[in-house]
Amino acid sequence: MRITDLLKKEGIELNGPSATKEETISHMVKLMSATGNINDPEGYKAALMKREEEGTTGIGEGIAIPHGKTAAVDRAGLACMVCKNGTEFDAMDGQPAKLIFAIAVPNNADNTHLEMLSRLSMMLMDEKFREALINCDDKDEFLKIIDAEETEKFGDEELDIPEEPEKKGYDLLAVTACPTGIAHTYMAAESLEEKAKKMGYTIKVETNGSGGIKNKLTPEEIEGAKGIIVAADKKVEMDRFDGKHVLITKVADGINKPEELINDALAQKGAVYHAAAGASAEGAEDEGGEKESVGRKIYKDLMNGVSHMLPFVIGGGIMMALSFLIDAGNIGSTFGTGTPVAAFFNQVGNGAFAFMLPVLAGFIAMGIADRPGLAVGFVGGWLAKEGIRIGYYHGKMALLYSGLNPKLSLVSAGFLGAMAAGFIAGYLVLGLKKLCSRMPESLEGIKPMLIYPFVGVLLIGLIMVLINWPLSALNQVLYNALESMGNGSKIVLGLIVGGMMAIDMGGPFNKAAYLFGTGMLASGNYDIMAAVMIGGMVPPLGIALATSFFKNRFTKRERQSGISCYVMGLSFITEGAIPFAASDPGHVIPSCVAGSAVAGALSMLFDCTLRAPHGGIFVFPVVGHWPMYLLALLIGSVITMALLGILKKPLPAEESGLAK
Repeated sequence: MRITDLLKKEGIELNGPSATKEETISHMVKLMSATGNINDPEGYKAALMKREEEGTTGIGEGIAIPHGKTAAVDRAGLACMVCKNGTEFDAMDGQPAKLIFAIAVPNNADNTHLEMLSRLSMMLMDEKFREALINCDDKDEFLKIIDAEETEKFGDEELDIPEEPEKKGYDLLAVTACPTGIAHTYMAAESLEEKAKKMGYTIKVETNGSGGIKNKLTPEEIEGAKGIIVAADKKVEMDRFDGKHVLITKVADGINKPEELINDALAQKGAVYHAAAGASAEGAEDEGGEKESVGRKIYKDLMNGVSHMLPFVIGGGIMMALSFLIDAGNIGSTFGTGTPVAAFFNQVGNGAFAFMLPVLAGFIAMGIADRPGLAVGFVGGWLAKEGIRIGYYHGKMALLYSGLNPKLSLVSAGFLGAMAAGFIAGYLVLGLKKLCSRMPESLEGIKPMLIYPFVGVLLIGLIMVLINWPLSALNQVLYNALESMGNGSKIVLGLIVGGMMAIDMGGPFNKAAYLFGTGMLASGNYDIMAAVMIGGMVPPLGIALATSFFKNRFTKRERQSGISCYVMGLSFITEGAIPFAASDPGHVIPSCVAGSAVAGALSMLFDCTLRAPHGGIFVFPVVGHWPMYLLALLIGSVITMALLGILKKPLPAEESGLAK
């Protein structure tokens, strides 16, 4: 093994700061942590400081070689920092150190550290070699200089370093999850796997996608992992990480910042997770050990409800849309149920839709209070859907519900009411848990079986019948306002929701627009959902067109990815545009937002409607005014393509892979 085999680029810094000796050693520990060679940064630092107490490792001539042999090291390695202006290191000749090489060696009986120290010292006695390293500004060139010097001094002779024992398990474990479980989940997993492979680490990524949990982490793997990353925007199982350092972040970081996450996880920057604090990622400390913000917690709890609600919305919406397509010749009061087949699709679709709001509320509550919150949230969501409330009936105060009088019309509190019910139910149950925490252990079993469900359902029932009226009124006002909008106002609304779908392509803006569309769908407004879906289809389609018609603006790999963007765009998977947006956000995002906004506005202008909340081109047969909808999609996609062609500059032939 040679010096360059032990020195990774992650452990090299070519323009380090001038500082005190202890600060410089702390900096070297960080560099060594980035290489993944150590399991306990503080333990390794303690070993370095202990060696310095025995005598300085600043050997003079601007060189320092701090070294430590400790159980905090997993495998032998080097880290290097160049301080061009010099840094204090208590050197033997009193001069500042400009080249610092740190050595890390496992706590075994061999003399690996002495061999490494001897070879490095001999090489660094060459003044020209030292100057070449100090003046180097490129890590690859830095390693080439070291390799050439080592070959000149020692030929092909290698350091006698014992082979590492066969690894068991993985260096890194990760969990990825997004609310829809379609694109972000798997893109984050792929990004982390590719980057870990390039950095020389083994990794296993568990995906919590729409098809369930894949590649599930085992207790043995968790126990042996050096770093754990949870990149999730919804609730994932966390109790299994009890006592481990866990780096908790959003799923988008897994796509955009994989190297940073890997380095931070291996450096144990994630806070220690304690199962007693809760069984989900929310409420834990976020990356860097900072407390997760209130907004982030609310977003994750809401997305936990949305991710479980979507299958009901999508399945039910498409079933109902099919019933209208089948019953196209029976326009009238029984539209959608005029034939037995249409009636079947309509009833099944309505049945699935009926679960939408209870499921949303139930899983928001479960995200907050774990399983005890589920039933309480479900009941709250159902009460919001039914619109049950306190009011006057025949001049007397009464509990109003549809069974009281067939002519009594109650307005559902809708999506807003279900969201409120979910959060209220979750925090109700958390409050009950706190109140019951002082009960004798002998009564522990009755909490989840009796107290939480009974008291929780009772309280959410009382609260919802009181607040359903204002929430129902708000829901009705919103619906009436949308229905009464003039053509100009509807176009502006379409412009806004269409553009929002492309701002972050699956992030909070995108999800807010989508939730607004599905919420209005449940209230009987179908034109907003049409504008939302078309806004989400444009980014990948526009990019795909750009890779076909402006080939010299993209690399060969991007052009290959552009082919898959056709499929994802037509399938309403906006996330297909993310790799392009991440690599060139300044040009790609504005182009996509402009195209999506225009498509959304045109959808409203053409009075297009959509009764299904997903499906892309596959549900175009049930779109109202579908030929004009197709035209709006084409115009929006061409606008995005044209803007990309204008904003992105042609790449050099060697970079684009195209002949001159």
